[in-house]
Amino acid sequence: MSAGPLAGKRILVTRPGGQAAGLSALIRGAGGEALEAPAIEIRALADPEAFYALADRLESFDIAVFVSRNAVRKAMELLQARRGAKPWPARLRLATVGSGSRDELEARGFSGVIAPQGQADSEALLALPEFADVAGKRVVIFRGEGGRSLLGETLSARGARVEHAACYRRTLPEAGGALLASAWAGGALDAVTVSSGEGLANLLEMLGGEGPRRLAQAALFVPHPRVAKEAARRGLGRAIVAGPGDAEMAAALVAYFGGAR
Repeated sequence: MSAGPLAGKRILVTRPGGQAAGLSALIRGAGGEALEAPAIEIRALADPEAFYALADRLESFDIAVFVSRNAVRKAMELLQARRGAKPWPARLRLATVGSGSRDELEARGFSGVIAPQGQADSEALLALPEFADVAGKRVVIFRGEGGRSLLGETLSARGARVEHAACYRRTLPEAGGALLASAWAGGALDAVTVSSGEGLANLLEMLGGEGPRRLAQAALFVPHPRVAKEAARRGLGRAIVAGPGDAEMAAALVAYFGGAR
């Protein structure tokens, strides 16, 4: 039998495909059983021409903001496809909402990335002094299709000239329902982790009418108070706010099941 603070615990990881391995490894390292069933699928744009048109004038911007790891990965893939070996504009500063996407940028050789410490969201980024006076600045926000409007609207209200560059799509996973059914078929789940409000909504949709009841039987771990409020609005009770990173989520699971409740 596995030893560790999560021994005997079955934990559902709903991060998008290709992004669950880190958290799953930490869960297994603590003795738990990690079951992966993505609640969001990250897909390429149906038509990248609008992105390419923006990429052609990347030099005209002052600040580039990436809203997530996905935004970094997908935007850089598209920029490489369009611009080839053309270097990143020297005057274009980079910013992102959290440490995970900052690490992703730094791994690609970028330095001086503007990012908040601790809280990882648009509100924290907007509170930084670098965004207090942006009047006249040209800002491009790399994100998925749709998404929150707070960042762009606030920067525009502060006088910035903002453009959004969609670089990927978020959809319901085609195999999501089957993976979820398989996870629950193996027995009751002790915990469910979600990575966003959209992921929570997708999870409930894939579970159908049984969703609220099934989720109510497990401890729900979320990355942000905003997602916890959404869970409460949907009648799921109190969610445990862990933080967005793999290490933060794993630490919250260990603290909860280790008796610090």
